[in-house]
Amino acid sequence: MTLDLSRWEKPDKGVLFVVTGSSGTGKTTLVHAALAHVPHITFSVSATTRPPRKGERDGTDYHFLDGERYTELMQQGAFLEHATVYGNGYGTLREPVEQAVAAGTSIVLDIDTQGAAQVRASWPGAVSIFVLPPSVAVLDERLRARATDPEPVIQRRVREAGLQLSECGHFDYLVVNDELPAAIDQFQAVLVAELLRRSRRQGWVERFEGTGTTGTTR
Repeated sequence: MTLDLSRWEKPDKGVLFVVTGSSGTGKTTLVHAALAHVPHITFSVSATTRPPRKGERDGTDYHFLDGERYTELMQQGAFLEHATVYGNGYGTLREPVEQAVAAGTSIVLDIDTQGAAQVRASWPGAVSIFVLPPSVAVLDERLRARATDPEPVIQRRVREAGLQLSECGHFDYLVVNDELPAAIDQFQAVLVAELLRRSRRQGWVERFEGTGTTGTTR
């Protein structure tokens, strides 16, 4: 299935999509394919306290903040979700997401289950999607097939994946990435279906309101 979205009209209101899946499920591939094909959807730019790497630009790759400012924003409740990773703070700022969604642009967050839980609590209208492998055994095979990590690292990732997968029942949609082309279609079908909800297309409703007649048609 190939969706032709070349004449896709921007919705009146965008959607905050929360995408989660353990390492090896291919969620990043699905997200990138959707961003390339579905108009008016963009990836969230996170805030972080880590210093910029060579070539990274503030506001494009990350919102780079010092520790004091990051803590201040966190205390103000300015983040939809936040976490500390390897001693650095990472978070999704609420205001840019609110502005984008109000203007009809949808935002995709690629975060773990803990971050997804924070977003569900702070943004009840968020649409959550969990990308699953066909089975834990297949996920194990995928992680080992990379042949880039030592065995202890692989075992740790498999354990972490199990913890992530056990949370899938809290998500709105589940996409099983068994065959990639089918998973890409299913993932994008979720996005399109949500963006066609009447609540996000009031402009279409107003376009056709009052066009009916009281006469009988046959």
